[in-house]
Amino acid sequence: MPKTISQFDWLTILIYFLLVAIGWVNIYSASLDDTVTSAFEFGQIYGRQLLWILLSVLLIVILLSLEAKFYERFASVIYTISLISILGLFFFGKTINGATSWYAFGSFSLQPAEFAKVATALALSKFISDIQTNIRDLSDQFKAFVIIALPALIILPQPDAGSAMVYAAFFFPLYREGLSGVYLIAGTIGVLVFVLTLLFSPIWVSIGATAVVIFVYFFRKRKKPGIIVYLSILIMAIALSFSVDYIFQNIFEQRHRDRFNIVLGKEVDNRGIGYNTNQSEIAIGSGSWFGKGWTEGTQTKGNFVPEQHTDYIFSTVGEEWGFVGSSVVIFLFIFLMLRIIHMAERQKSQFNRVYGYSVAGILFVHFFVNIGMVIGIFPTVGIPLPFFSYGGSGLWAFTILLFIFIKLDSDRMSFW
Repeated sequence: MPKTISQFDWLTILIYFLLVAIGWVNIYSASLDDTVTSAFEFGQIYGRQLLWILLSVLLIVILLSLEAKFYERFASVIYTISLISILGLFFFGKTINGATSWYAFGSFSLQPAEFAKVATALALSKFISDIQTNIRDLSDQFKAFVIIALPALIILPQPDAGSAMVYAAFFFPLYREGLSGVYLIAGTIGVLVFVLTLLFSPIWVSIGATAVVIFVYFFRKRKKPGIIVYLSILIMAIALSFSVDYIFQNIFEQRHRDRFNIVLGKEVDNRGIGYNTNQSEIAIGSGSWFGKGWTEGTQTKGNFVPEQHTDYIFSTVGEEWGFVGSSVVIFLFIFLMLRIIHMAERQKSQFNRVYGYSVAGILFVHFFVNIGMVIGIFPTVGIPLPFFSYGGSGLWAFTILLFIFIKLDSDRMSFW
């Protein structure tokens, strides 16, 4: 066996193919009807997904055949092409389900936002490796934030808030490379204040924030920042709280407001905007411990869960394979992400390490948000489950994302 092939991380490759295979099995079940005669009917949803899987194998061969240095050398070019491709959607894009996120080539559609995440991971890795330092300098932080924000800001007005939200994943590699935890704490506080204000009034949130700040200031045992820092945090939290209503009513679209209200329990709309989530919860709950069996799910066969073969594919797993099957899928995803982090830590190249953490971060955000969305603890934002959800663009983008890292890892200077 050639040396390069022997250095590929075959365990990661095995997990990839396991997830893709399990995903296809569930897509087959979710799209099955009485007219099916063969699994190779490429006019059917499951047939097209199988075709994309087969083409992904060819794509993998190409990705692993290229020199590892190719990805670092051309990272900026790939990023620039990616930005142009998502900008072009405003002029040549096709609108599907209310979002102008696709290029149509006959019966085939391509979603460039999926590939933009790969390009951004490469560009960010290239930038951080070029400055050859941690990301503590404010000017370096600003440049890194611009690299991350540009594609997100272009994607957001398409509108595709789900894809734009995924770019928060790049804080994982930044944090690993030395970004202050202040940003993470500030983001967490901001989200918490936002959600609590939706549940309660700004007055109560302000009172609660004041009490928390006073408690932390007087009872924190470690060396404390000055009182000005605490006052600044409190003022920003209160200002955000009183701004939430304006943001929620004027920046969020009605469908986003409805979904937040349903998740927070402020509205019940099981026949309208909350129908998908409600039916998904019913499907998963009906699977019990061991499920109803492959292709035997009554919710799945009855098409009660809309978009079940795409964003809601995990509900098929829950209904037909039960708690045990769902746990296996979740374990495989968690193991894959931990494996990628382990691989990233064994790199001597900073470019490789940053890219590896970017891969893990993107997979985590997709996995966490999609599963949360399907079980009703997160608003529906249209984020697919990696390697599982139906769609050529998503499958190919995640395949490219992962196998670039596998190629980079095979070229590492340290061995495990």
